[in-house]
Amino acid sequence: MNATGDEESASEKAIEECVPSNEPWYVYIVRCSDNSLYTGTTNHVEQRIAKHNAGRGARYTRGRTPVQWVYQEIQASRSLALKREYAIKGLSRREKESLIR
Repeated sequence: MNATGDEESASEKAIEECVPSNEPWYVYIVRCSDNSLYTGTTNHVEQRIAKHNAGRGARYTRGRTPVQWVYQEIQASRSLALKREYAIKGLSRREKESLIR
């Protein structure tokens, strides 16, 4: 989302990716109200979880609130966080549950 609360355009996202940031990025997993797991990335975990619970997060979680934050990993960059998110999304449910424990 941009400063006005609107969805970011592809060009805004591309610009954001080019701007160097010293902030760490996180890969996180939340457990949804239907017991499913959702994996995402952010640079502000608490704010992102709040957005999920307010129905303004990912489309997947909107009908599955409240979500419970169950796991996070810190990554040095957005690129590394996205790569790790992709890897976690490829894990089986059992492997994700093992990672959470």
